[in-house]
This record gives sequence, C-alpha cells and structure tokens, in this order.
Amino acid sequence: MIPISDDNPTRTAAVVNWAILLACIAAFIWEISLGRHMDAAIMILGFTPDALTGPAHRLPGYITVPGPATIFTSMFLHGGWLHLAGNMLYLWIFGNNIEDAMGHVRYLLFYFLCGVVAALSMAYINPHSQIPMVGASGAISGVLAAYMLLFPRARVTVIVPLGIIFYPLVISAIWVIGFWFVLQLISAAFTTMGQPGVAFWAHVGGFAVGLLLTPLFKSKQFRLFGDVRRGPWG
Repeated sequence: MIPISDDNPTRTAAVVNWAILLACIAAFIWEISLGRHMDAAIMILGFTPDALTGPAHRLPGYITVPGPATIFTSMFLHGGWLHLAGNMLYLWIFGNNIEDAMGHVRYLLFYFLCGVVAALSMAYINPHSQIPMVGASGAISGVLAAYMLLFPRARVTVIVPLGIIFYPLVISAIWVIGFWFVLQLISAAFTTMGQPGVAFWAHVGGFAVGLLLTPLFKSKQFRLFGDVRRGPWG
C-alpha cells in the first residue's frame, strides 16, 4: 500500500514540517551537485555505527565529522531519488497533523529524538557496522507512530498495486500504519547483518520511541485514539 493523501485537516501551518521537507530536498540537490564526490559525502556525513564510539571515518582530502554529529547530518541525506521521494511523501502526508497536535517546538524536538533513537537502535543491533546509514525514515517512523496513536481512524487514501493496475482505496490510518510497521518488523527479522540495504531496525526503533514519546509531547486538547471518524474499514 502506498499512501498518497489523508483527510485530516490541521488548524495551524506546518512550518517546521515544511522546513524539514525542504531541507531534505535541498540536501539531496547538494548531494547530486557533488557528482563523483557524492559517495564520499555519504561516507563522511552518514551515520556509521562503528564511528559512534571509535574514531571518525577519515577520507584523504575531505573534512572529518565526529561520529555522534553524523546522527543528525544523516537525517537530511538520501541515497537516491526514490529514497527521498518515499520519505518526503510520508512526511508530507502525516507530519503536518503531528506538528499541529504537538506545536512547532515540541514537534521539532520529537522529530529529532525519534531520529536519534532510530540511529542508536542500529548501533545497538550492529555496533561494528561500517556501512553508513542515511535518510529521514527513522525520524519519520516516530511520526507515523504518533499519527497512529492520535488519529487512528483518519481516512488515508492509498494506492494498491495489482499487477499493472494501481487500485485506489480509502482506509483508516491504523490499518495503513499498522501494515507498514508489521512489514518493517518482518523485514528486520530477516535482515542479514553487515550487508548494505534498508535500515529496518532503525525504523523499528524510531517507531517504538514515537509510541513512548507521543503522550508526553502532544498538546492537552488532543486525546490518544481521539479521532472518532468511522467508515467501512474502521
């Protein structure tokens, strides 16, 4: 299922969410502009678990960034157009409502905390990995967790690929996000450590901390499981 929109209006402009989205796009344009140096930028600015406690990765002729700092720089980098587009689609659909429910400052702090825990989850699972991790998906996983807690019955339009046909369907957010999370758990369980690929454990870690932090960061007027809209899918 590929979500493309929701019917959940906001009261305030999602300025922080838009700023994060634009920053990720700008960062990727910068990556592309580097040409053959793009891989070096990912190696230096991406989060590599073994550099968290050991020496930072050094490449001759390039700057050196401390390992802990790459937890934050990695959140704005992406490995390709599809990687960027997928993450920004989820952020655009779900992030504005979470910013509305938390307020601008708390949402920004929530987003980065989820991203930090996502990176540390990968470091815990595979502390000696030398493969750089990039992408906003760990932080966005926390946003998805918050959305599921706060707006489980919000209507989300998804595209379901059926061969060469893309079938549109409107279902409750709890089914969309729940399906996504189960898929991350299954994928993480079958991941071969030490091999390049999607950082599924980062998604799991970001989602878990999002569940824990949402009750603390949401505004009082928003209730957990407070969305009461109903339809044929819940």
